[in-house]
Amino acid sequence: MTFSSPVFLFIFFPAVLLCYFLIPAKCLRIRNAFLTVASLVFYGYGEPVAMLLMLGVVAWSWGSALLMQKAKQFRRLFLLLGIFGDLGVLCVYKYTNFIIDTVNTCLHTGIPAVALRLPIGISFFVFQAISYIMDVSRDEAKPQKSYFRLLLYIAFFPQLIAGPIVRYQTIEEALSNRRSTVEDVAAGMRGMILGLSKKLLIADTVGLIADRVFGMGDTLALPAAWLGAVCYTFQIYFDFSGYSDMAVGMGRIFGFAFPQNFNYPYSAASITDFWRKWHISLTTWFRQYLYIPLGGNRKGNARTILNKWIVFLCTGLWHGASWTFVLWGAMNGALMTIEQLFRKNKSKTGTSKTKWYMHVYTVLAVVLAFVMFRAETVSQAVHFYQAMFTFGSISRLTVSACLQMLSPLAVTVLLAACLFSIPLPQKWMESAEKRAPAAAGTILNVICIGLLLLCIMNAAATTYHPFIYFRF
Repeated sequence: MTFSSPVFLFIFFPAVLLCYFLIPAKCLRIRNAFLTVASLVFYGYGEPVAMLLMLGVVAWSWGSALLMQKAKQFRRLFLLLGIFGDLGVLCVYKYTNFIIDTVNTCLHTGIPAVALRLPIGISFFVFQAISYIMDVSRDEAKPQKSYFRLLLYIAFFPQLIAGPIVRYQTIEEALSNRRSTVEDVAAGMRGMILGLSKKLLIADTVGLIADRVFGMGDTLALPAAWLGAVCYTFQIYFDFSGYSDMAVGMGRIFGFAFPQNFNYPYSAASITDFWRKWHISLTTWFRQYLYIPLGGNRKGNARTILNKWIVFLCTGLWHGASWTFVLWGAMNGALMTIEQLFRKNKSKTGTSKTKWYMHVYTVLAVVLAFVMFRAETVSQAVHFYQAMFTFGSISRLTVSACLQMLSPLAVTVLLAACLFSIPLPQKWMESAEKRAPAAAGTILNVICIGLLLLCIMNAAATTYHPFIYFRF
């Protein structure tokens, strides 16, 4: 079950919403129990066996944290057991066959693959469980005595499948004391509608072009290659940020304040800045639990570069058990290394003003890197890069083939994608709210109603496409 599926939109979520608010606000334990059961139904609907695995991860993390508190002389032992137990589950299910394939390729062996189905969202709920254990070990959070409250924290359906990865202390208070106001519900609904619109109206539309281009094989030429790469760059942003907007909105409806996961990353002026704005909760996780423990930037320039490489190779592997993801992480690490060396030289000369061409460089770098991210194999990515820079393939025929994919609807959606991937519309809305808050609120509500109707018509008329990050 996914947020954009008819089952979720028209059956599951309305039923959960109705039942939740029928329970009196003072009966918070009953509300928590209901949300926990609803979350298990949500996950178990498509992953009944994997649900047992998730329950085990929560139990392991819950027990590890309690043992750290009760047997403080063995605190480090239980910390390591908790972390490696959770990581072990992730590695077995996500990386076993990747390791087997790599060994077979390198050593020319014939080790058979293991029949393991990757549980949906395992990378997210394992990382959230590890963050809880780490925060308890650092005394940044108190161990949760109730298994079921911890289960709600990790398994809460808005953020279970694809984040944002929420630190325990962010919602610790809300687990035992929260209220949902009318404004919370209204703002949450608006966030859900805007997120759903990003997914159904923009991401799925440009995704059709991207899928067509990446499936062209030997017929791929420069015009189509660049069109496909740009379309995928928009697709993954509006797909994932749309999911995150829906998750944050749903969390607010139920009284939880989740962190924002995106801050217009395509407006960044460097890859370093891009990663401050893209998948913020994952970037924060790696900074807090890997980069800083490795020494961060406190041990000299060479060590800082090494730490960033380790983080981005792990970031690539986190996304998927494939060499394409490893190389995508390496590309980001390499670009950040170059930027760090460049910043060091720039600080010596005293020039620090951002130039327009830095924005152009960042967008081009992101587009090129996402080709590796989207490709099924490294060889497909190499072939795609060759097509992108084979200028001899430009002809009337290849340009015409590219233009045929650009229907009036596709052009309109691409223009909308360009506009809404920068903060300009948000600034317009904020300015309007300052001048005439009542009118701005009415206009926003009308826009949301219109978008919701478009989403309903789109969902009824087109094929269902799952969110990209569900496979991670």
